[in-house]
Amino acid sequence: MSVLSQTALLTELEPVVEKNLDRHLSLAKEWFPHEYVPWSDGRTFDGPLGGEPWSEADSTMSEVARTALIVNLLTEDNLPSYHHEIATLFGRDGAWGTWVHRWTAEEGRHGTAIRDYLTVTRAVDPVALERARMVHMSAGYRNTHDDEVLHSLAYVSFQELATRISHRNTGRATGDPACEALLARVAADENLHMVFYRNLLGAAFELAPSQAMRAVADVLADFQMPGVGIDGFARKSVAIALAGIYDLRQHRDEVVVPVLRQWNLFDVTGLDADGETARDQIAAHLDTLETQASRFEERRAARASRLTTPR
Repeated sequence: MSVLSQTALLTELEPVVEKNLDRHLSLAKEWFPHEYVPWSDGRTFDGPLGGEPWSEADSTMSEVARTALIVNLLTEDNLPSYHHEIATLFGRDGAWGTWVHRWTAEEGRHGTAIRDYLTVTRAVDPVALERARMVHMSAGYRNTHDDEVLHSLAYVSFQELATRISHRNTGRATGDPACEALLARVAADENLHMVFYRNLLGAAFELAPSQAMRAVADVLADFQMPGVGIDGFARKSVAIALAGIYDLRQHRDEVVVPVLRQWNLFDVTGLDADGETARDQIAAHLDTLETQASRFEERRAARASRLTTPR
């Protein structure tokens, strides 16, 4: 079984891109970030305009909800780096190029809307937020598999769904109906993006099954969210997981398993030896995730019990 080059993969998948681009455009709903921001809640900050400085008392949200919002926003902020990565890999011509620019334009609304909401409602310290943005964006982002089409498609298939779930759960955690509505709208975009990428890799399983299987195995083995470069990301991720906003159980059961099921991955035929090995690795990884998720849930429950038990 011959191995398709990256150029061949891009060429062979172009009709699938075109078909799914048409599908995406027929389903994507136009929306406007300014409509989701409670502008009347805003007031001038200190600085050149002489307003009031931010204080902790300005925010009614829990600390973990603010942490999740900051992580979500800083992740969205790195869009220029993401655009560079996919434009370099997929190209700017034909259906691939049209998708690259459309995806970038849709993603651009997310950071705008979330930042406006956070600033107007004074949910977070705007000075700390801006400093964190500068640090994170100055580091940039690089796709671990930036020269491999199928690995990149596999990654975003899982990542876009993970991002959708994180946004939805963060919205609920804030306790603010306005924020929940905003993040639900953002999550709807992420879901359509996930379906686009998932469908492309689904087509790749028919075109080059062993290469696609290897891509999925490699990506799952070392999966990290794009916000991993955020300062203090590990600590923030633990707090987010403890709050049930995004944890290992959700990653396994609500992200990895549904996507694999859509690809009918364990029934794919025509695999070579490495493809079969990759599938075995995926099955083993699912078992490992199950063990890790169960242990985390046990530790979280024990921690909650300690915190609620009178001394």
